[in-house]
Amino acid sequence: MTDADPGDGTDRSSVRETYDRIAEHFSQTREHPWPEVREFCESASTPDDSGTALDLGCGNGRHAELLAERVDRVVGVDASTELLRVARDRAVDRGYSDALSLVAGDAARIPLAADSADLGVYVAALHHLPTRESRRASLDDLARVLVPGGRALVSVWAVTHSKFDRESGFDTTVDWTLPGGETVGRFYHVYDLAEFEADCAASALGVERIYESEGNCYAVVTGPA
Repeated sequence: MTDADPGDGTDRSSVRETYDRIAEHFSQTREHPWPEVREFCESASTPDDSGTALDLGCGNGRHAELLAERVDRVVGVDASTELLRVARDRAVDRGYSDALSLVAGDAARIPLAADSADLGVYVAALHHLPTRESRRASLDDLARVLVPGGRALVSVWAVTHSKFDRESGFDTTVDWTLPGGETVGRFYHVYDLAEFEADCAASALGVERIYESEGNCYAVVTGPA
């Protein structure tokens, strides 16, 4: 793990290329949904369990599966086309592919219409955007696509994660080790809780709750009224 300067060439295209490269191995280690996401989805309500959910930074689709139990349609968005391919295969194998639409896209410019998502999860992806400006733009765009009163769960890595020994937020590169020993660096902005609270508060989102759990910061947020 090394500290990173987001001005050193780290950008959204490099994030896409990194996850395309490690997609298969990464997915093998990401089989199960996070308990916090399961709890959020189980507590969510939509009119007659209909509507549309957004899984932003969907990866292999492990959380899209939870959302598909709550709504008629799930849109999974990810920068990595290889992860989207894995997500499609997973949905076919598990029987929810008819409810899932997968789109390659940028989390700071979400490829959905305004007021189109009743429910959303944005898990372990915001922290890959390279600047505070792009992260705040992404939160604003999440607000744009949520219906008024629609709810979403956002998570980022926290400084309290066991990998780190810091008190305030910082940029870093964390290596992913492929079978055979090759390492691929991944950019992260690791948040302290106060910084995460400030970025959420500065966005167009409403904030219901912000908390830490298992080395991550979480925010339960809503679309603008």
